[in-house]
Formats: sequence, C-alpha cells, structure tokens
Amino acid sequence: MSRSRRQWLGFFLSLSIIFLLYRHHRSLNDSNASTPINEKVDNQDQDPDIPLPDFQNPDFSSEPPPNTHAHESFWGRLPLRHIVLPSLPPPIQSRLGIPKIQADPSSFSGVTTWFQKSRQAAVKDAFTRCWDSYKSLAWQTDALAPISGLPNNAFGGWGLMMIDNLDTLWIMRMRTEFDEAVATVVDINFENTQSSEINTHEINIRILGGLLGAFDLSGDQRLLSKAIEVGDMLYAAFDTPNHLPITLWDLHRAARQEEQLAEEMVSASELGSFILEFTRLSQLTSELKYFNAAQFVMERLGQLQDVTKLTGMWPVVLNARTEVFDGDFFTLGAEADSLYKTLAKADMILGGRFPVYRKMYERSTRTAAGHSLFRPMTPHNRDILVPGSIRVMMTQNGKSRTLLESRVHHRSCFTGGMFALGGAFYSIPSHRKIANKLVDGCIWAAQAMPLGIMPEVYETVPCASQTECPWNEWHWKQEVWKSVNSSPEPDPDMDIDAYIHEHHLPKGFISIPDTRYNLRPEIIESMFNLYRISAREDLLDTAWEMFESIQNTTEIINGNAALADVTSPTEEPIHIDSMESFWMSQTLKYFYLMFSAPDALSLDEYVFNSAGHPLKRPDTMWEQ
Repeated sequence: MSRSRRQWLGFFLSLSIIFLLYRHHRSLNDSNASTPINEKVDNQDQDPDIPLPDFQNPDFSSEPPPNTHAHESFWGRLPLRHIVLPSLPPPIQSRLGIPKIQADPSSFSGVTTWFQKSRQAAVKDAFTRCWDSYKSLAWQTDALAPISGLPNNAFGGWGLMMIDNLDTLWIMRMRTEFDEAVATVVDINFENTQSSEINTHEINIRILGGLLGAFDLSGDQRLLSKAIEVGDMLYAAFDTPNHLPITLWDLHRAARQEEQLAEEMVSASELGSFILEFTRLSQLTSELKYFNAAQFVMERLGQLQDVTKLTGMWPVVLNARTEVFDGDFFTLGAEADSLYKTLAKADMILGGRFPVYRKMYERSTRTAAGHSLFRPMTPHNRDILVPGSIRVMMTQNGKSRTLLESRVHHRSCFTGGMFALGGAFYSIPSHRKIANKLVDGCIWAAQAMPLGIMPEVYETVPCASQTECPWNEWHWKQEVWKSVNSSPEPDPDMDIDAYIHEHHLPKGFISIPDTRYNLRPEIIESMFNLYRISAREDLLDTAWEMFESIQNTTEIINGNAALADVTSPTEEPIHIDSMESFWMSQTLKYFYLMFSAPDALSLDEYVFNSAGHPLKRPDTMWEQ
C-alpha cells in the first residue's frame, strides 16, 4: 500500500473513532439529563432497543400504529430481573365433574322473573343517567364528582370509570354506548401517566378485570389486546427478589429498570387479589407468565396461612418483603376482603385442579366462623350473623388470647356471598346456612336505619351464644354507656336515653363510628349470589326496597352521590361530592342482574372478580 493511501486510511479511522466517542458521550449526557440528579439508576440491564415511555405527557389521543400487537408495547418488551420460572401447565381439564353451583332452572318461578322486568328497567335508567353525566362532564377520566361536576384522576388517568363499566354497558344492551367507549379505550396509552405511583391492586381488578370481562362478553379482540398491555405492565410489579408484587408501585422506576423490592407494609387484600385476572389472561393468550406470577403468590400465602397468630387467617397488614406475617389484627372486612372472596373463585376458574385453594378456603372460613362471626342481640331475637374483627393479645404468661371487636364494616357484607359460593362449590351444607344468616344480618343492619341503608361502620352487642339470645334492653343501654365511657373523654353522668336519641342509635347498635354510605355494592353482591344459588324469592322484594331507598336518597342532577349520614331521619340527606366507579360497575350491575333472568351470566359459566367483572370459566384449562 502506498504512503498516501495509508495516510488517507489513517485519517478516516481517526474520524470514525472521534465520531464514536462523540456518540457515546452524547448518549451519557442524554441519559443523565433524563434522570433526577439525586437518583442512582442502574442501567446495566437496560435494553438499548427499548425506548423509555414519556410518563410526563399523558396524551391519549395519538393514533397507534396499525396492527400493533400488545406484546410490542414498552411493557411487553421490558427486560425483568426476577422472573418466576415457568412451570408445566396443568393438564387440559374440562368442566365435567365440576359441581354446578347455581340453582336448577326449575327452582326459579317464571312468573316472578317476568315481574322483575320493570325493576330491571328502573336500574338501567339510573345507570344511564350516571353514564350520560360522566360522558358529558368527565369523559375519559377516572371518576366524576357528581355535585361539582368535576373530573377526577386518581388511578393513572387512564379512564377507569369508562373501562370499569364496559361490561355493564354490554350487559344492559347499550351497544351504541359500548362501541363508542371501546373506540376510545383502544387509543389509551398505558405507557403514559402523570401519576407518581399507582395502586396495582385497583388497576388489576378494575382496569384489567374490566377489559377481560368486556372481552369475554363481546369477543372484541381489541379489548384483549389492551388487556395484554395492562397485564404486561402489572407483571413488571412482580419483578422483586421474592416475586411478591408491589401494590403502591412507582412504575417510573420500573420503567428505568431500577431494582424493586416488595413492600414492608401491604394489605392482605392487595397482595392476594391478582390470581383471577392473571389466570384468565393466561387462559386467553396461552402465555403462562401471568398465571405463574400470581400462582406463586397464592402458593406462598397458602404456606404461611398456618403460622400466623390466628391460624387459618392472614393479618390485615403483611410484610411482603420479609414474608413475616406477625400482625395481630384479623378481619374479613376492609383491607382483607378481596383475598378471602377470591379463594373459591380461583378454584372455579382453574377447574378445581389446584388443591391449595380448597385448603385455603376451608381453613380460613373455619377460623372465621369460630372467631369472627357472631350473632348480634336484636329486639326481635333475629337468628342472624354478622362479621366482626379479631385482635390477638398476649397474656402475662406468654399465651395468646383472642378478643372479638364487634365493629361491622359495610365491606365485610361480601361474606354472605362468599359462604354461599364456597358452600355450593365444595358441598358444605353448614356454609349455606351461614350464608343465609350473614345476608340476613346485613339486611337487618340496613333496615334498622332511618334511610334503609347500612352505614360504613357500626358496632353492636355480641351474643354469648349463637342459638339463644333474648333481647335485654337494659344490657344494650349498659353497652352503649360503656362504649361512650371508654373514650378519651368519658361522661359517667350522661343521660343514656338522651345520648341514644341524639346519636340516632337504633336498638341493638352501640355506636356508629362512620355514618356514611359510599354507594357500596357488598350487600347486593351477596344477595345476588345467594339468590342464584338458593332461589330464595324473598330476596327479590328486599333488593327492590333497598334499591329504592338508595336511589331516593342518593340521586342528584349529575348521577348519584355518597351520603354523609344514613342515621339522620331528615328529608334532605347530606350528600358528599363522590360517585365511585363501583356504584355503576358493581352496585347497579348487581341490582340489574338480581332482576334478570337466572340464566343471564350464570354462576356456572362465569366468576365475578373483586370489582364485579364477569370472567368466563373456560371449557378447557387453557383456551387457544
């Protein structure tokens, strides 16, 4: 090679090296510029071909590329550190041999069913008013504040109220509204949000569950594609060293592939509520990673079930990082409800192939029946049950004792439906009896109030026996007096009769710490399950009376608003500027189905997740 050619070659090599050094320097600067100075980011595993999403620009209007598959989204391609190793899929299993749980069609009166059509139409009218208000005032947002008419984005700004009600629109045959909503949903970009953190439990049961439920009813493949996007996003929350998911999740950190750790304080309800949605997504896609992730968590909960301070149940607060569940407070109600109501349903959607669910269900309900459920003392000696809470105390000699707290939460009224479903699926006759008493207990609490609506929290007098419990008015007043004088400001000289009158305490109620009604669905949810399983026709009239009571007191111009005080007999109830999405997606949906023909969404064909979304029970374990 001539000297001149060697000089030219050296010149071009020098230019190439300088250019590569410049590109490397610029990429480092760009990376540092996009990362907060005070945050250390470990990008050693970052795939250079995966662009980070623009979380700070929630633009949902951009058109997605044609024929884009959800697996090509950012979340679907994000490398993870801690993947649950794939397990062999369960054998293909038909539903032959799986017991039917819904009452035989001949048990339902055709005349009675026909009579419910006008009631069903009234429920649909209530839903339509709320939907129209949401559409005109808060379209594509997470919720509508019905008094102010303002939108609210507390769940990522991804249109939770719209997605949460897709299946309700389909069930109520509002096809035009359904098609319009789906056309909007397909443009939502789950790579964009201004929320610093999201609650993965709520996103899972409401958004992923809502998409899956709407797909199972309509068969619209666009909804399944969006469900895969959401599933891939939530799957990244399981990327922790012990594979337990993060519930209050900084998805921005996950997107930057920073190390994630499970939380030290998480509710049992949030930790154990992914299995239904993740299983259904695996069944529809044949992608087992979702099922593997959720099943691992449930197996771990099953292993730890018998080492808690109250064997068989899980404490309300769990340490998901250390997996030491040493809490001393146990309940079926708030912050634990979704875990317990999921157990038998998971067994149903999985075809009864995993013994862990029957074990978890039977052991938890056995403990709850012995410690949490109690008969309240009532004026008419009603043979009913209500669920309380349990606190485990340590005595001076180092032994534990349980203390029943007779506060009853509205959210715990799902228990009647849980015992009804589990009792039918597992053929446990005693659970069917318990289910009837629990449903009747929640109905009693509602009917005892001036507005016919159960408050968020009340306290009552527990009976010493579940078989004999005569009413004793003196004893009731003594319990009211003790409740007042256990407060930081006791009043030993108070006039007990005046206090009861002033605080609107019905006979049998010691106190009502939370007088609100937040448009909750739990009572009608249990009534619906019990009616479908037992064909108890009196529940239909009771449900209608309950619907009228709620509608008459919560209806306002822009929909329905929560109540501040259900104990006040005033003609003008005090409203709260809140209409949670579950008012339409659960409460009104269950009322509508209560008055539907019994074969509409049969419990032998569907399971309803914690947010009331119907997920199809497949004919085979993994659908293709």
